[in-house]
Amino acid sequence: MNSEFVDQILNKYLTNLQLYISDNPSQMKYTFSYSNPNSHYINIQFELELNGETSVDLQLPAWRPGRYELGNFAKNIQKWEAFDENGKKLSAQKMTKDLWRVQTKSAKKLMVQYNYFAFELNAGSTFLSEEQLYVNPVNCCLYDTNRAEEPCELILDVPEDYKVATSLKKVKKHEFKAKDFDELADSPFIASASLKHFKYTIDNTNFHLWFQGSLKGDFDKLINDFTAFSKEQGKLFKGFPFKNYHFLFHILPVKAYHGVEHADSTVIALGPTYEVMDPKKLYDELLGVSSHELFHAWNVKRIRPAEMWPYDFTQENYSRLGYLAEGATTWYGDLMLYRSGVFTDESFLKTFSQLMNKHFNNPGVLNLSVADSSFDTWLDGYGMGVPNRKSSIYTEGALITFLLDIEIRKSTTDKHSFDEVLRTFYEDFYLKGKGITETDYQNVVEQIAGKKLGTFFKKYVNGVEDYFPELKKALDYLGMEVQIDLRENYHESYLGFVCDENDKVLMIYPNSAADDAGLSVEDQIRTINGMEAKGKISEWTKYFGDEQIELGLISKYGEDCAVQMKATDEIFYANYKVRRKEKPSKEQEERFKKWMKT
Repeated sequence: MNSEFVDQILNKYLTNLQLYISDNPSQMKYTFSYSNPNSHYINIQFELELNGETSVDLQLPAWRPGRYELGNFAKNIQKWEAFDENGKKLSAQKMTKDLWRVQTKSAKKLMVQYNYFAFELNAGSTFLSEEQLYVNPVNCCLYDTNRAEEPCELILDVPEDYKVATSLKKVKKHEFKAKDFDELADSPFIASASLKHFKYTIDNTNFHLWFQGSLKGDFDKLINDFTAFSKEQGKLFKGFPFKNYHFLFHILPVKAYHGVEHADSTVIALGPTYEVMDPKKLYDELLGVSSHELFHAWNVKRIRPAEMWPYDFTQENYSRLGYLAEGATTWYGDLMLYRSGVFTDESFLKTFSQLMNKHFNNPGVLNLSVADSSFDTWLDGYGMGVPNRKSSIYTEGALITFLLDIEIRKSTTDKHSFDEVLRTFYEDFYLKGKGITETDYQNVVEQIAGKKLGTFFKKYVNGVEDYFPELKKALDYLGMEVQIDLRENYHESYLGFVCDENDKVLMIYPNSAADDAGLSVEDQIRTINGMEAKGKISEWTKYFGDEQIELGLISKYGEDCAVQMKATDEIFYANYKVRRKEKPSKEQEERFKKWMKT
C-alpha cells in the first residue's frame, strides 16, 4: 500500500478520534469518505474499542437479505489494513473469502481502513458518483462476529449541502446510529444534494418518498395512490410496525426495474425516466413494485422463515419457504392495490395474466417444485439457469397463495381467508420472537381452513403437478376465467422456440417441433428455408408453416448447421389472459365482492 494512502488513512483516523468521542465505547463506528468520485472507490474506516481481545474476527456479509444467493461482496475491496490506537499496523490474515482475523495483542482500539469499489447501481448495490453516495451497508460494512449486537455509529464525510435519505436514527447532520449491526446492515442510504422529498402520514405513521434522479409528473396523484395502498396494508395487519418508513427511489434514464425490501425502508430502481410517471408506460409498475416492497415490511422482514431467524450473514441461509417470502408478497402487493382502488379491474387482471403467462410458459414448473426451487436460489440464483429446470418462488408462490386463499374461502363459506394466515404469522410468530417452518405454514393454513390440505401441499408446493385444473376451479369460484390464445410469434406457438431480438435462441419447449428437430439454446438463426432471418423469423416460419421448415444456424461454438421441422396443430408457448366472466352467477358475484372487501 502506498505511503500517501496510509498517511491519508492515519490523518483521517486521528482527526475523527478527536472530533467524535463515542458515548458507548463498545460500539462499532463506520466513517464513509471519498476523494475522487469518478474512481468509484469509497474509503471506509471501521473502529472498534477493544476489551482485552488478543485477536478479532471481522466479517463482511456473504449475502444480503432479499437476494437469497451469495453476493461475494469482498471482491470489491481493493485495499485493506488494520491499525491500533497509535496508528501502528496490526497483523491480519484472511481466513475465508470474506473473513479477516486481526492480531490485536495489547491494542486498546482497532481501526481498519479499506476501500470498496462502488460502480453498480441497482436496488441492492452500492454506488458512488459525483452526484451521490449510495450505500447498502450489508454490501460493504465489516462487523465483529462476537459483537454484532452492539450499537453502531455511522459518519458520512460528504459535502455540506448533501441531504441523506435513510431510516437510520439521525444524531446530527451526516451522523447516524443503529441499535446493532443487523439494523445497520438493513438500512441503506442515499446522500446527495439533488434528493427530492415528499411525505404522507397515516395514523401518526410517516411515509417518506425520496427521489434521486430527474422525475416529472402528477405528484399529488402519486401521493394519493401511495396513501391508499399503504392504508390497505395497515388495515390488513391492524396497524404499522414502524413510526417512519422510507421509499428510496433511483430514477434512471435507462431501462430498470428492481426493488429490495428492508424493515423500515425500501430501495427501488426504475427507468427509463420518461416512462416512470406515464400511466400508459411504467406508472403501474412503479405502484406495483412499491406496494410489493412495502408488504415485505411485514412478510419476510418480520414474518420470516425459521432458518433466517436471525440472519446469518456468514453463509447460505437455506429455506424452502420462498413461496411464502416472495410468492405471498407478489400476490398481495398487487391485491392491495386492487382492494384499495388504486388498480382498476384492467390493471389487476393484467398483472394476474402476467403471472399465468410466466407459469404456463415455463416448462421448468413440471421439473422442480416451488419449495425445491426456493432452496436452490442459493445454487443458481435468480436467472433462468439451465433450460426448463426450475419454478419461480415469485410466480408459483403467488399462484399458491391465491389457490390457498380460495381453498380457505370455500371450506369456510367465505368467513375466513389467507389474510388471517398472514395475521397469525405476524401475531403468533413474529411478535413472539419466532420464525416460520414449513410445518407451521401448513398447520396454520389447515387450522384456518378447518380441513387437512396435505394432498394440496404434496401436489403443488412440494410436487410438480399441473396447476391448471385447480386454477380453473379457483377462478370459477370468483366468476373469473382464463382465455388461452396463440402468441403473436408463429414460431413460439407452433414450433416451440423463443428468440431474442438478434435471432438467438433463448428457450425451447420440451418435446416441441424445435426440440425434436435438435435446435439448441444459443443457436444463432441465419436463414429460414434460405431466406435471411434478420428479425423476421415469425413472418417467415408462418409463411412456410404448411411445409417443411429448414433453419440455417450457427451453433454456440461457431459451427454451421441446419435443422428441419414441421408445425402441427399442437400449441406450445401461448398467451394466458385472466378475465371476469361476462355473465357470472349471483353466487359468483357475491363471492367476488366478499373477496374484494376482506
